[in-house]
Amino acid sequence: MKKAIPIEFVYQVFSLLIAIIIIHAVYVAVIRPNADAFIAREVAQMKANPEYVPQRSLFVVIRDFEQEACFILALWAFAIMAYKGYGTYRERKLLDNDLIGDGHNRPDGTLDTAKLSNHLDALPYRAQEMLLPRVISAALLRFSATGSVQDASAATREISQTEAEKLESELSIIRYIAWAIPSIGFIGTVRGISDALSQAHRAVEGDITGVTQSLGVAFNSTFVALAISIVVMFFVHQLQLAQERVVVETETYCDRNLIQRLMRVGG
Repeated sequence: MKKAIPIEFVYQVFSLLIAIIIIHAVYVAVIRPNADAFIAREVAQMKANPEYVPQRSLFVVIRDFEQEACFILALWAFAIMAYKGYGTYRERKLLDNDLIGDGHNRPDGTLDTAKLSNHLDALPYRAQEMLLPRVISAALLRFSATGSVQDASAATREISQTEAEKLESELSIIRYIAWAIPSIGFIGTVRGISDALSQAHRAVEGDITGVTQSLGVAFNSTFVALAISIVVMFFVHQLQLAQERVVVETETYCDRNLIQRLMRVGG
């Protein structure tokens, strides 16, 4: 039995590696050097002027390891969604093609199911694995076996429902990433608070610099993680909506272009 190469799995692995390389390179070359320089300037300003009000910098907000991990996961999630979105786009474009057209009619105008089945079998393997050809093939197979249009219509609904469940389960990895991002942010919060508590004796002595920096890690990591998670979940819902629309439109396409013509054949 012919098996497809798990291209999606390979894509996910390599996209994760590329996300790690890109984000870490940006952090090493840009974010952390700028954050360290900004902190050094702020410390110098506060030592020179006790009334100086410290400023905030985006580089400082996102400089820590938890934020870096969140950006890596976000970029990975977007890469996976881009792959699935492209697949959904191809499925949607296929609906614009007339796979059942007049070229598969008999001289009396009815549908030649055998000719249509041969045409679908001649499609490239990747095309055969798409939803529309699979739904049409299943309906034709059920119709040729039972001669019942109702059974053919039931086959289209069954394949469509199975595809919807499959697409839903395949989004689990993205939902896991969307869950992991705020979790990593909370890890940063725990780490920051723990560091702040370990330096409480310095605060008692009047040096609160270490405590404030540790609390900054705690709050910044949570803030960045939650913000990224909101953006990721928005695009997850948009992708899910697009996939559900393709499944519904495929079932509608078959009802209008295949089932009604099978009724004429059965008649």
